Amino acid sequence: MSYNILSQDLLEDNSHLYKHCRRPVLHWSFRFPNILKEIKHFDADVLCLQEVQEDHYGTEIRPSLESLGYHCEYKMRTGRKPDGCAICFKHSKFSLLSVNPVEFYRRDVPLLDRDNVGLVLLLQPKIPSAASPAICVANTHLLYNPRRGDIKLTQLAMLLAEISSVAHQKDGSFCPIVMCGDFNSVPGSPLYSFIKEGKLNYEGLAIGKVSGQEQSSRGQRILSIPIWPPNLGISQNCVYEVQQVPKVEKTDSDLTQTQLDKTEVLVTAEKLSSKLQHHFSLSSVYSHYFPDTGIPEVTTCHSRSAITVDYIFYSAEKEGVAGQPGAEVALVGGLKLLARLSLLTEQDLWTVNGLPNENNSSDHLPLLAKFRLEL
Repeated sequence: MSYNILSQDLLEDNSHLYKHCRRPVLHWSFRFPNILKEIKHFDADVLCLQEVQEDHYGTEIRPSLESLGYHCEYKMRTGRKPDGCAICFKHSKFSLLSVNPVEFYRRDVPLLDRDNVGLVLLLQPKIPSAASPAICVANTHLLYNPRRGDIKLTQLAMLLAEISSVAHQKDGSFCPIVMCGDFNSVPGSPLYSFIKEGKLNYEGLAIGKVSGQEQSSRGQRILSIPIWPPNLGISQNCVYEVQQVPKVEKTDSDLTQTQLDKTEVLVTAEKLSSKLQHHFSLSSVYSHYFPDTGIPEVTTCHSRSAITVDYIFYSAEKEGVAGQPGAEVALVGGLKLLARLSLLTEQDLWTVNGLPNENNSSDHLPLLAKFRLEL
């Protein structure tokens, strides 16, 4: 399950988004029992929660989830933001191999001045009499600001680099990956397409167009090439770079100045490519449109907007099966999607007075997927 549970502080700071709601449904004392009831009802093995407020996490959320058999890991946003991301898993189903928090704020990189975070766990399924691959589960809540696509893409690259490092197996392949969260980007946007296609040529792209949250991008600057500076230590392939220092031995008089110049030129040319790539083959659990009507699914709905910004992506080898164009088959050790919880349309949600309401206590809906792990 991936679920942005709406931090109470953020709700109160943005009360203009909830003018349509009856006051009592906005109180935490009303909302939390509802959210917990949903979590209990769906009984997922793994929860990826966003907007988990630190004080509530310590006093209510974590103790409640622990009593339901979950082990919880939490990463709070940096700065003075009192919420963060949690990944909770049933300890009857998994053991924890590693916890890898990711901070998108970097004091040494002026671009990265926002306090968003991610969390990446490596889990070992507890399967009797079978050697199972580990599973990498990542959770994040990217920057909201629709006009800062440069920051969003860089935050995503940092998360992908961490996943790459955590999911990397001895034989050079990756273990199965599930990447969840609130990406503050809509289906079909450049950021979304980059996740799904594994490549993005961002040359000439306006920074306000990256996430597709807003239509107009008049007077906006275009993404610089490269988007982030080399000292971030992440390549255009979204992996951590080994900082290479040209080794020049004192005794090595053969290395002429022209050779050095040549190396320099090559490095610069490589760095100035406007193409981003990543090495995962990721599918989306949801299709974002209802097949019969073509009406969009929505994952969040309040006074200002009703759109999809939340996703569950998972690694599935996209291999066309003969006679079934577009069919996807999970490779051995891959994930096969068995089922998902239906989302709703904007119209559906307004028939129950939008979100949050009497029964649904966040301004987002929970996303839920059932996978089979192919051994």
